Amino acid sequence: MNQDHGLKLKFSVAVSRNNDAAKAGFEISEAVRRGLDQEPADLAFLFFSSHYIEMAEDLSAAVRAELAPRVLLGCTGEGVIAESEEIEGDPAVALWAARLPGVPVSPIRLAFTQEEEGFTVSGWPDLPAEGAEHPTFLLLAEPFSTPVDEVLSSMAERYPGSLAIGGLAGGGHDVGQNRVLLNDEVHDSGLVGVAVSGPVSVRTLVSQGCRPIGERFVVTRAEKNVIHELGGSPALARLETVFKSLGSAERRMAHRALHVGIVMDEQRNRFERGDFLIRNLVGADRTTGSVAIGDLVREGQTVQFHIRDAGSASEDLNLLLTAERSKGARPTRGALLFSCCGRGRGLFGRPHHDVMTVRERMGDIPIAGFFAQGEIGPVGGSNFLHGYTASVALFSEPGS
Repeated sequence: MNQDHGLKLKFSVAVSRNNDAAKAGFEISEAVRRGLDQEPADLAFLFFSSHYIEMAEDLSAAVRAELAPRVLLGCTGEGVIAESEEIEGDPAVALWAARLPGVPVSPIRLAFTQEEEGFTVSGWPDLPAEGAEHPTFLLLAEPFSTPVDEVLSSMAERYPGSLAIGGLAGGGHDVGQNRVLLNDEVHDSGLVGVAVSGPVSVRTLVSQGCRPIGERFVVTRAEKNVIHELGGSPALARLETVFKSLGSAERRMAHRALHVGIVMDEQRNRFERGDFLIRNLVGADRTTGSVAIGDLVREGQTVQFHIRDAGSASEDLNLLLTAERSKGARPTRGALLFSCCGRGRGLFGRPHHDVMTVRERMGDIPIAGFFAQGEIGPVGGSNFLHGYTASVALFSEPGS
């Protein structure tokens, strides 16, 4: 399948369930090449289920031989997303490719050095200085070996203002059980990626799938990831007050999936979805009245408790996509979708939710991705590692 309509950018996607990796690679490459009208592929992404882990080299080699993309990236996933399907639990391989005339695509393979105070990150590309626009980084990382927070901090220092989107490889549950690939190299650790700049628009969207409950509070005493006081009262007491204000249905949701949203821009007069960075509530201490969350927090920040359920997650993704489309940007030509392995059929009770929502809101576009063990994407202009999100990269003609 492809979308062209006479425009310069072209995108194509194909999926195979062939258990033979070489044959699967040939099938999807041939189909994608037809979708690009036999023109060369500048950028390609290969996503495959864990069934192909030991055959990753054969799969990659077949794609490179048949399609020969300028840059090929890929990884394993808990499931594979392609066209209008989310394939969970079954063998599947998806190939997404783009024809991007005049667009610089700089491959990335990072190395990490452990030091006393953390990690040193090396391997960033020297990007062209011309042009006012910041590059967009598409990143795929092996979760057990990649210090993602340090990677994003390093990126912010080296390329201030740039956005990152992507996901952590899935399918494996320990070191060495996942794969990431870049061109002719297949790795069981680390991070690969590509920096995209020039005459293409890459818009990023992160659906955190939560809705706020209760009041907002200012953090008045905190230490690292522990909130001791909210608005001058013990944080746990504030939480209990919010909990008591909920109806029975919301209380059940809060028992299962309670989170904390941190306001990203304190200068705003109103705070809505997309204005919070959602983090897990990881513990509470009745002795001290404190609560712990899955991130650092500072005194003076504004927070609000959130709950997550299928309805909230569906509504959030729909609202964000609708808002994106209403901005008047040029039509989306293709998309990459990085969806949490905690979503899918297990959350929504039916298959294909996220990919069909994107297609319903953005059109019949070539789209591919995978179910990740963590998603990368920007909130409030800064890049973060998330959980339970759907992170989307939307590609369109420049000037949008």
